[in-house]
Amino acid sequence: MVLGGCGACVVLLSKYDPVLDQVEDFTASSCLTLLCSVNGCSVTTSEGLGNSKDGFHPIHQRFSGFHASQCGFCTPGMCVSLFGALVKAEKKDQREPSPGFSKLTVVEAEKAISGNLCRCTGYRPIADACKSLAADVDIEDLGFNSFWRKEETREAKMSRLPVYDHSLEISTFPEFLKREIKSSLLLDSERYSWCKPATAEELQSLLKSIDADSKTRMKLVVGNTGMGYYKELERYDKYIDLRCVLELSSIRRDEEGIEIGAAVTISKTIEALKEENNSEFNSECKIVFKRIALHMEKIASEFIRNTGSVGGNLVMAQRKHFPSDIATILLAAGASVHILTGTLHEKLALDEFLERPPLDSKSVLLNVKIPNYAAVKNISSEMDSKLFFETYRASLRPLGNALPYLNAAFLAEVSCLKSSGSAVLNKCRVVFGAYGTKHAIRAKEVENLLSGKILTIGVLYEAVKMVKANVVPEDGTPSPAYRSSLAAGYLFDFLFPLIDTSSKIHGGWSDEYCNTSLSEDAEIKQKYSQLDHVQLPTLLTSSEQVLELNHDHHPVGQPIKKIGAALQASGEAVFVDDIPSPTNCLHGSFVHSIKPFARVKDIKFKSKLLPDGVSGLVSVRDIPKGGENRGCTTKLGTESLFADGLTQHAGERLAFVVADTQKHADIASNLVEVDYDIENLEPPILTVEEAIKRSSFFEVPLFPLPPNKLVIYQKDGPRLITKFSLPR
Repeated sequence: MVLGGCGACVVLLSKYDPVLDQVEDFTASSCLTLLCSVNGCSVTTSEGLGNSKDGFHPIHQRFSGFHASQCGFCTPGMCVSLFGALVKAEKKDQREPSPGFSKLTVVEAEKAISGNLCRCTGYRPIADACKSLAADVDIEDLGFNSFWRKEETREAKMSRLPVYDHSLEISTFPEFLKREIKSSLLLDSERYSWCKPATAEELQSLLKSIDADSKTRMKLVVGNTGMGYYKELERYDKYIDLRCVLELSSIRRDEEGIEIGAAVTISKTIEALKEENNSEFNSECKIVFKRIALHMEKIASEFIRNTGSVGGNLVMAQRKHFPSDIATILLAAGASVHILTGTLHEKLALDEFLERPPLDSKSVLLNVKIPNYAAVKNISSEMDSKLFFETYRASLRPLGNALPYLNAAFLAEVSCLKSSGSAVLNKCRVVFGAYGTKHAIRAKEVENLLSGKILTIGVLYEAVKMVKANVVPEDGTPSPAYRSSLAAGYLFDFLFPLIDTSSKIHGGWSDEYCNTSLSEDAEIKQKYSQLDHVQLPTLLTSSEQVLELNHDHHPVGQPIKKIGAALQASGEAVFVDDIPSPTNCLHGSFVHSIKPFARVKDIKFKSKLLPDGVSGLVSVRDIPKGGENRGCTTKLGTESLFADGLTQHAGERLAFVVADTQKHADIASNLVEVDYDIENLEPPILTVEEAIKRSSFFEVPLFPLPPNKLVIYQKDGPRLITKFSLPR
């Protein structure tokens, strides 16, 4: 699991603005959040919501009563994610809900925990606990719980739920902290190596001074969420926090478009793009902005979007070839970027920026600008022109928290020439990303093919063939054929509704269609002028829960709360990692083989000196005489602790680094050098087909049954039969 990917450590961060006298609340992943970045913030954990001493919060009680906690490791993060959604919902200007419920909707309640992973419950009880707080919940839809019995009335069921009253909610930023924030809370940059420049000039001056000192290792940070994907083991001497730089943290609107500072979070970008009061832009432009926002809601998790920045995402795509959704959709939207290098200001199209060599430490991305499409459309008296924009994404999970197999975005201006009656694709942008290339790319061959063409089945067929030929993942990319077929399917889905019914039959456009305004066509209007079809799906599309209770052993089988569920939900339950290490405790990290079938000649550190904090390196050679190289023993046999002379598979344990801290052990395990030898060895067997061809099979031992027992497998499951006498 990558850092920030599970949501188990989610907390609520609250910032107070003394000028506006407002508190901003947002969830964040604490494992990615740097300590200095929360200076002046209030931090609310699940235990801060309620606990065994002060009383549990209704969220804790409902998670417990709906059996939404099993191992409990992920539960505190889920409770805080739900609480963050409640706090956000209560700030909405809408009608007060019924007593005991919140302003949350069912969809919002489910989305609240969409980024929190659980390996135990299957999510049904978790979703039920969250939905039980929603104003529009159907009580009958909630599953098995310990609050009510199935036959009770709706009113009785509602009365048995733990009462939620938002007026009694805890203050996320207490008054005494507000008084503290009004005093100076600036960090000593020399003591903490944490700098917060306020302007681009200050930032450039700081970068220049650091660059002069070649020994200083520096890192620019906003939310630090990139560390979840790109693991960082080295240490930095100085951190530069970009969140207070005016040019990087503001959002500006003008007749040319929306300019978003590089340090603006993805969540705030979404809010800005969805605002209804963007009076500078026409309806088509607003729809494009909303589609960009809706796609961004599928990126990562909300607690990552709350701290991760748009600029950071683009810089990762440019420097490290991160499979960015934001790069793809903004490239299709015709966005541009503003870069500052020393005193040199550069404005580049996004595709130019992505194709450049990686940004050096002297260059800073200031902002990204999404254009106003009314200003760039080709409009003349001979055309009835309409703009269409759509984005696509294929990933393991629809609501983010999973990198895409492929993403795509298309922008097209379709015109109907009044003089000739011909409808053409005036211009288009076709963009694909995250399919095994270094960055998102424009399919310019496809764009050239489509531009100026009448949209017919033949043209669409040629475009789809060209996409399959051009969207080819690099060698080593998993499922290349699947990704290429996705790309072709997405373009077909985008263009096919724009072809008139008669053209689908005759290969041309009907006069009747061309004499009708494109904006009046029902099929096109339904797909492209409304946003309903891209509403984010709910976690549970459909489900049914049927339980038949056996009363023969009453009260066994009756729903009761797990005794420790509330402690798990509040974060008070103690896990192994919560237990303090004993005095003089050492920590370890395994060194794994990178060769599937090879001789191990030598294992040693790259340097003769042991790395910081390392006590030693243990391998099979260090097992004392009379000892056994035994990792574990099961019914399938004994597994070795270390590879002994010859590796059997990639990832096999070769050695064990021992150090004073876990971090030192992890760092040192990457500094171990293994000398492999594959001379005169057969190539490894990597597929089932190769194993069959070379007759390489494992013998699975029979599992002994008790005497006089026989298991017969039937369609409805196994049956244990005892009336047969079997030879032993």
